[in-house]
Amino acid sequence: MTASESHDDGAPTPVGVKLGSTRTVLDYPNGEGSDLVSTLTCLATYEDPITGEEKVLYGDEAAVEYPDRVNYMLRSGLPEDEAGARATSRFFETLVETESIPEHSAVVYAVPTIDNEQGVRNLTSVIEDSDIGRVESRSFPESLCGAIPAYGDGLEAIEEVFISVNMGSTTLEACAYRRGEQLSPYSTGAVTGNEVDRWIVSAIEEETQGRVHVDRTTAREYKEVHGDLAEFEPFTDVVQQPGGGSHEFTVERGVTQPLDRYVDDAVDAVANEFLPELAGEHMKPYQLALGKPIAVTGGMACVPGLVDEFEARLREELDRKVDVVAPENPATAAAEGAGRIAERLAE
Repeated sequence: MTASESHDDGAPTPVGVKLGSTRTVLDYPNGEGSDLVSTLTCLATYEDPITGEEKVLYGDEAAVEYPDRVNYMLRSGLPEDEAGARATSRFFETLVETESIPEHSAVVYAVPTIDNEQGVRNLTSVIEDSDIGRVESRSFPESLCGAIPAYGDGLEAIEEVFISVNMGSTTLEACAYRRGEQLSPYSTGAVTGNEVDRWIVSAIEEETQGRVHVDRTTAREYKEVHGDLAEFEPFTDVVQQPGGGSHEFTVERGVTQPLDRYVDDAVDAVANEFLPELAGEHMKPYQLALGKPIAVTGGMACVPGLVDEFEARLREELDRKVDVVAPENPATAAAEGAGRIAERLAE
């Protein structure tokens, strides 16, 4: 059932959107609940062999079929220039057309906390200039949207004082919220999922004594498929040698060491950069927020065992009891939270 079929009573269709650097997620009703559509944020074009017309392929199909020329237009997290904005618009328009998202809709989209005004304006234009969201189109912070599913089945987080940490591909974001108001928003591009991918490339090369060099896309796949800080199991893979033939190798430390380093860096950023700033600017909310679980969301929080390790090391660093909570699926949580806000707006 499409979104347009599920809202034939005249009410606007609520839609949550997370246009991410790695994956884009849509959340919209299907009549019995919500549909979550998650696809790689990328685009490829090709020529129709019969008509000669330029065709567009997006998402996982584009990445698999055209790896030589697929365009990941949000590698830095936001569309940086006009060309990036045009490519992102084309990707987004193709996606919403494929999913039959109606114009008569209320759209809420998650925006990262990045000090990049032009990039945020471009992202806003991509969504608000599209064919959907004709009833309402609003943005909310990604760390707020992502925290909403972590705290319950509704919008309980909007009425609370809490801290949210978003572990994304291009940034680590942290922010305190007081009934929806942002307090001391913090963002760093030094602790990211993309950086972990680069570390994995280097770690595997070192572990195999220079015999194996994988690209960052393969490193990301290793992280997503094999990454586990609780019960990691060594795995083998085969690469083709430049001069012909193949080489089989085993990865024992090449994934866990970069993930371990990531947790240490994330704890350091939150405990020694974000929290002192929050305490200095808003002492009472700081005290209230640390008395409640910290919400952790984003793609890196999907790695098994990572959230538990983050909690344990944050407790040790702060020398106090700190609880951490994560939504069922941290990678789609921002779109889910945005979808819940959209439902409220649609009402």
